Amino acid sequence: MQHGNAQGQGHVQEHGHGRAQHRVVVLGAGYAGAIAAGRLARRLRREDVAITLVNAEPDFVERVRMHQLAVGQELRPRPFSEMFAGTGVRLRLARVTAVDVDGRTVSITEAEPGGSSGSGASSGSGASNGLGSSGGSSASDGLGVSGGSDGLGSSSGLGDSGSSGGSGIEELPYDTLVYALGSTWNTHDVPGAADHAHDIAGRPGALRLRERLAALGAGQPVVVVGGGLTGLEAATEIAEARPDLEVTLAARGALGDWLSPKGARHLRKVMAGLGITVHENTTVTGVGADHVTTTAGELPASVTIWTTGFAAHPIAQATTLKTDATGRIEVDGTMRSLSHPDVYAIGDAALAQGPGGKPLRMSCASGVPMAWQAADAIAARLTGTKSPTVPLRYFNQCISLGRKEGLIQYVTADDRARTAALTGRLAAFYKELVCKGAAWGVANPTLAMPTRRRPTVVQPAPVPTPAPEATTA
Repeated sequence: MQHGNAQGQGHVQEHGHGRAQHRVVVLGAGYAGAIAAGRLARRLRREDVAITLVNAEPDFVERVRMHQLAVGQELRPRPFSEMFAGTGVRLRLARVTAVDVDGRTVSITEAEPGGSSGSGASSGSGASNGLGSSGGSSASDGLGVSGGSDGLGSSSGLGDSGSSGGSGIEELPYDTLVYALGSTWNTHDVPGAADHAHDIAGRPGALRLRERLAALGAGQPVVVVGGGLTGLEAATEIAEARPDLEVTLAARGALGDWLSPKGARHLRKVMAGLGITVHENTTVTGVGADHVTTTAGELPASVTIWTTGFAAHPIAQATTLKTDATGRIEVDGTMRSLSHPDVYAIGDAALAQGPGGKPLRMSCASGVPMAWQAADAIAARLTGTKSPTVPLRYFNQCISLGRKEGLIQYVTADDRARTAALTGRLAAFYKELVCKGAAWGVANPTLAMPTRRRPTVVQPAPVPTPAPEATTA
């Protein structure tokens, strides 16, 4: 890891061959952003490119394990200083406040010292990212601010990599931008959700929930809103860790209605065994301090956990990037922006098409191959080589149901359930391997395959067109 004004970082510099370095800035270090930065560093020569990774936290957050953190389990620290040691990737501990895609600059403020605070992150695609805290409930991909006191960041400004306007906001210029700021939790504007509900989209939110759950006495009610993957994992983890609590799941549709018959049967069996009350085909219309309001009446809730999906962060929609109605950046098959060719978007922030033209869902399973594709496409463009194609498809959905049970639903390439499903302890073991493999893949973005750092191709300067000679009559 390089710090401060290390040679070859930041603003365009001249190296031994008199060529300017190409500045690649990656925003967000969740699964997608961290993989993209590391993979680019292993594909391109250090003297040709300056890769800067902007993130608000100094370590990688395993977003897929936030339900475990919420019930008191400790997660292994994964500091970026170790993950990117010797790669040439420069980590900037900072919060992203704006992106000017026409001026090719990113506005950032230094991350505050003193550890993580504010909003948290999610699987969507990431763990921590470069977004700042709004002081409310947690957002996804490790949103929040964290300390520079560990020496990973500098509070003295950008040095030669950018400029400061004197207001604490600094401008970080780029030649190629990789936008991987992930997603936030989605309240769907349900009254009271933002004020009274907890989320497990990231570490700060999971830690707040952890503290709240620890303070609950026996018999107190906990309501999990949302019957998707995150909701199922949260409800079963809490029920297993705290069998003294009354855990309820409110699902808008039938429980596990997207699963195969075998998968759905196993899910119901596990939920019943853990004593979880399930309200199916129930829409939550409001959240209070001690209850949730549904279409079927009120449910008591000492704690409400909101897991109804994720929403793209509004930073992208505030730019001139082409986005869809939800704020996700529209990209082509190489993850390149449809409107700005020097911008690539990956993970939850991007709207990418999978098999059959179906949009990829927000998930780690989508974000990882998107990161591979973007990094390889950028490297190919800069080195003048052919860009490989990474298959963007699904194989299975991995669901932990506590520490002792799991469900692996095998799916088609476009994410529809197949008949086959793996259940029980073997499925729990499989899911644990997948989680460990995802974290290993962040630290080993080329999957331990031998790579060669290629030189970038010097783009010839455009030849001016001579003015037409004047003619006389």
